[in-house]
Amino acid sequence: MTTATAAVARGANADFTIEQIDVAAPGPGEVRVRIAGVGLCHTDLVFRDQVETFAKPAILGHEGAGVIEALGEGVEGLAAGDAVMLGFSSCGGCPRCAEHLPSYCNLFVPLNYAGMRLEDGSTAYAKGEERMSSHFFGQSSFSSLAVTRARNVVKVPEGVTVPLEYLGTLGCGFQTGAGAVLRSMDCKPGSSLIVFGGGPVGLSAVMAGVIRECSTVILVEPVEARRKIAQEFGATHVIDPGAVDDLGAAIRAILPLGVDAALDTTGVVPVIEAGLASLAPHGIIGLVGVPHDPGAAISVNITALMTPGLRVIGIIEGDSEPQDFIPELLAYHAQGKFPFDKLIKTFPLDQINEAIAAQARGECIKVVLVP
Repeated sequence: MTTATAAVARGANADFTIEQIDVAAPGPGEVRVRIAGVGLCHTDLVFRDQVETFAKPAILGHEGAGVIEALGEGVEGLAAGDAVMLGFSSCGGCPRCAEHLPSYCNLFVPLNYAGMRLEDGSTAYAKGEERMSSHFFGQSSFSSLAVTRARNVVKVPEGVTVPLEYLGTLGCGFQTGAGAVLRSMDCKPGSSLIVFGGGPVGLSAVMAGVIRECSTVILVEPVEARRKIAQEFGATHVIDPGAVDDLGAAIRAILPLGVDAALDTTGVVPVIEAGLASLAPHGIIGLVGVPHDPGAAISVNITALMTPGLRVIGIIEGDSEPQDFIPELLAYHAQGKFPFDKLIKTFPLDQINEAIAAQARGECIKVVLVP
């Protein structure tokens, strides 16, 4: 048992508290990682505030990167001192994992959301006799030390120049947006793409649209600074939804026949419905935004969906297999095509509440917390 500094979630809509916690040794198939940096994701706040089944107190955080300190029994291919990025958990043995779609693993929900080791119900964290939920997305990395499954780990390729503390952001948000375009919807060169929401996921989708050589890449985003960044990244058009009376008409003014692919990162029902209405025949809309209301639902006219062959798909983690896709994104970065690091602002881990407030005010796009 060793100790670490962690940001602890003790209740819904309550500030994180910075505490010293006890960290267990890695179990079979696990490694312990000293965290260099961890991204702050909207999903962390959703689980703190809306998901009562993830027991509090809990350590959240699921975009960690750092250096392996210790290995549990049976771990192969990794060693103490390896610089690594941490991704989500999957079983590796079910049909979806066999199809290289681990984000749709049959055990995805318990492996990532149970807050414990499934094998014996234990957790990696405690404070004295107080149990603390761990293994959030397999890692719970809002801590200076994280215990994670070896299968979640992606070794940092040689020659990467991005600071290690930034690299964990590739484990969720950035790979989700890029993967949605490059894998889930598999946008074709010359096709059109519209992205709703210019946060980290949306802007990574814009970059991916440019990588895929989409002829038209549109971002719909109310914050001017984010629209400007999208244009710097190669967006051909931007729309301020607050400056138009009819969003659908504004989209059709650019693409009268409709858009081939749309990606919603907002989780806002009217925005999703506007995206669906903007699709060209056989168009596709991908949904990655988590709605504030867990019961939110869109209204779809079945005939209007069926006749033009429209497709609506849910997307988790960009359909990516992290061990392959994250190195691919780093290769794009090395070529100057995926400058995700330009979106990052760092805060000390003990300023997590200030970082959340700054992000909510639109003062930064992607927060990385440094223990």
